[in-house]
Amino acid sequence: MSTSSFPTLKTALPDLAWWMAYFRNEEMPVLAATAEQLELWRANEDAVDANMMGEAIASDPLMTLKVLRYAAEHRSSRLLTDAETVTAALVLLGITPFFNAFGPQPTVEDRLEDNPQAFEGMLKVMRRADRAARFALGFAAHRMDPDAAVIHSAALLHDFAEILLWAYSPDLALEIKRRQQADPTLRSAVAQRQALHIELADLEQALMQEWHLPELLMRMTNDKRAYDPQVLCVKLAVRLARHTADGWDNPAVPDDLRDIGDLLNLSQPHTLRLLQDIDTP
Repeated sequence: MSTSSFPTLKTALPDLAWWMAYFRNEEMPVLAATAEQLELWRANEDAVDANMMGEAIASDPLMTLKVLRYAAEHRSSRLLTDAETVTAALVLLGITPFFNAFGPQPTVEDRLEDNPQAFEGMLKVMRRADRAARFALGFAAHRMDPDAAVIHSAALLHDFAEILLWAYSPDLALEIKRRQQADPTLRSAVAQRQALHIELADLEQALMQEWHLPELLMRMTNDKRAYDPQVLCVKLAVRLARHTADGWDNPAVPDDLRDIGDLLNLSQPHTLRLLQDIDTP
């Protein structure tokens, strides 16, 4: 299917309320590999369980978001806790009801078929999110945090608004990229305000609240609460994944190592060894 079938936003909306209205009811695309795997499972539901599906979906930020959003919006009032991970959501929903609720999924590849530059930009953010989630999980495990699985989910979802921007407004996403390439000192939040009239972090928090996502997930993805060790796990993992997306020679990496070492109470050599172990496929 050509991208001409998918309308895209060409100009920035005036404020956060407009951006929220735009994304509120959009059917988010997922990676083609995720969509294909779901159809294979649908054909043989008895062969899969929540753990197997949760592990596979957990590398796709938008499918993760869709499942958590659906679980939150259909949560029984009798439940005392929220579904804070995909696996927990699948356990609560049940496998057959999940497939009844989620038909064949639209894909990122179809949506951006005619815009390879935007597809590569989006894929880069999704890969970065997957690495950030693995780093965050590693930090949480080292700290023996009982919410390690939720910290993984939070890091995976930390930049979901940026992923949505590439999918629905590739021209504006490319504009932000061009601004930062022209001025390497330009901070992401400033470039976003210039191009979009908002910061994507604010859009994320507003959408998570709108979609009734679990409070713990919202707290962990809120960088403004960085005094919280769990938030710091997520923030530093996202920062490191961003700085090392193209290799470990970024000049910001030594600061990342220092801050991560402080969080984990490790020396710099031990911190680097841990990070490289986590980053090894």
